[in-house]
Amino acid sequence: MNVLLDTHIALWAAAGDDKLSSKAADIIEDPDNTLFVSAAAIHEIAIKHGRGNLGVHPRQARAAFKAAGFIELPVSGDHAEMVSVLPQFADHADPFDRMMVAQALTDSLHLLSADGKLPRYHTSLIISA
Repeated sequence: MNVLLDTHIALWAAAGDDKLSSKAADIIEDPDNTLFVSAAAIHEIAIKHGRGNLGVHPRQARAAFKAAGFIELPVSGDHAEMVSVLPQFADHADPFDRMMVAQALTDSLHLLSADGKLPRYHTSLIISA
């Protein structure tokens, strides 16, 4: 299975954080799964780090993701265009999440996230961790 990791899942997995659920850990540790991390996640980390809301520098995160074997997924024009057809939810407008949902839909990836709001976008592609 091809799995795109939401930002928090990728950070928790790379750091060995106990916030990672056993379900998410099983998916990540399954050698039959190919794991991706979005360039949008790196962008999110950079913004949060720059604001002082996240202690990890994006360069450190990228190195940890690479060491964990995650494949970096660039953001393409097709991904950006797909965002325009996603439903709008008043209680969820996170641009990074929306980009990752669009990437999952465009590239037929499963998106692994602990965010309970994401399955509304596509119940069969979003894996709740």
